[in-house]
Amino acid sequence: MLNTQTRYAIDPATAKTLDTDQLRDHFHVDGLFADGEIKLIYSHYDRLILGSAVPGAGTLTLDKVAETGTATFLKRREMAVLNVGGTGTVTVGGESYTLEKGEVVYIGMGAGPVAFAGAGRFYILSAPAHRTCPTRLIKLSDARRVEMGSAEAANERVILQFLHPEVAESCQLLMGYTQFAEGSVWNTMPAHTHDRRMEAYLYFDMPSDRRVFHIMGEPTQTRHIVMANEEAVISPPWSVHAGAGTGSYTFCWAMAGDNVDFTDMDMVPMEALR
Repeated sequence: MLNTQTRYAIDPATAKTLDTDQLRDHFHVDGLFADGEIKLIYSHYDRLILGSAVPGAGTLTLDKVAETGTATFLKRREMAVLNVGGTGTVTVGGESYTLEKGEVVYIGMGAGPVAFAGAGRFYILSAPAHRTCPTRLIKLSDARRVEMGSAEAANERVILQFLHPEVAESCQLLMGYTQFAEGSVWNTMPAHTHDRRMEAYLYFDMPSDRRVFHIMGEPTQTRHIVMANEEAVISPPWSVHAGAGTGSYTFCWAMAGDNVDFTDMDMVPMEALR
């Protein structure tokens, strides 16, 4: 079963007038993981698609999606799949890849239908592509590991980079995830924007009663969205994207836009935030 929803882009002047429900309608994604379904959110920010596949006892196949206007979903797109559940398989181009929790498979443009099976809870990311890069499984041991922060600042964390120029080639999609040490809760602060790329976050590995206060908006017009486990949020290029949780958590970040330079950020001084 395929369920697709479109989210249209809005400008920062409009965003600052929205109330809580309106902000969530535009940027927040809940109910993402559903047994026996493929769910896709088509964002007009850089045409990024985020979604999920939860095959359960059967097999789910992602092939044609009307919103892309192409014969197959990957005709002019690349894709990354992160497994946040049990062991599962992703089959594409006649080859099956077994993904343990926390592993990623990158799928290049033109690869054809993609099938999902097993106990995996698959988080899907896709961006338009102009060339084909090799499809490959990226294991935890392959990821680029960057340790940052400190317990004193409540931001001790490790950044695991999967789609990154030093790890796996992609056309324009960057992705990885950040894990926090126990007692650390702050991410991406001091905040930044990158007007050349949009971003999307998936918060996961959280108990049911834990929440993350995701901070978005222009630096002088910040807003927040309260996030629960396995919920996603879309971050426009003009928006900061930071947060703090009621306990430690993990979040998957993904970017699409003009470049694949992870460090291309416009830093926002703490004193400028409002």
